[in-house]
Amino acid sequence: MQKLSNETDLNLVNYDEMDKKRKYALLIEAHSADLYKYALWLCKDKFMAEDVMQEAFLRAWKSLDSLREAKAAKGWLFTIFRREHARQFERKQFKYQELETMDSIADESLGYDDSPEAFALRNALKKLQPEYREPLEMQVLGGFSCEEIATILGVSSSAVMTRLFRARKKMRQILGHEQIPALGVVGDS
Repeated sequence: MQKLSNETDLNLVNYDEMDKKRKYALLIEAHSADLYKYALWLCKDKFMAEDVMQEAFLRAWKSLDSLREAKAAKGWLFTIFRREHARQFERKQFKYQELETMDSIADESLGYDDSPEAFALRNALKKLQPEYREPLEMQVLGGFSCEEIATILGVSSSAVMTRLFRARKKMRQILGHEQIPALGVVGDS
């Protein structure tokens, strides 16, 4: 199998003229590393992330014929993953014991950073509301554009830009790089 050098090469592929196994292999080869990083952040548990990824890959295989454009492949795969992650919680609530946290998973192949700054960033991200954290993670970890995030989340591009702006502002406040304005009482001097 010829390895594609980067995602732009993948965008030049004509999916309609390719057999299903080859199309699937290219899709997984090109996007599994990014999806795994996103899965770890979203699931906060290595084993759950792997399980949900496996289910998402199975769903991707089953509906692969609906993918027509290579440009849409990454967003399509991430959307399948997000929906499968949500399905996991619709079906049942898992009883996990926190034996291994994101901070203890130091996998060199993923470029895991265990510096104090990275630790502070991860903790600040955890403090964000999900509606702000998710688009920020998708942009930073997944490399998605605002339009792609909007499509995946089912909101407008302007809503995504607003959420990203607010997420970054809140992150600066949490990390102490921006002062939170104090509200005074009228008449106080």
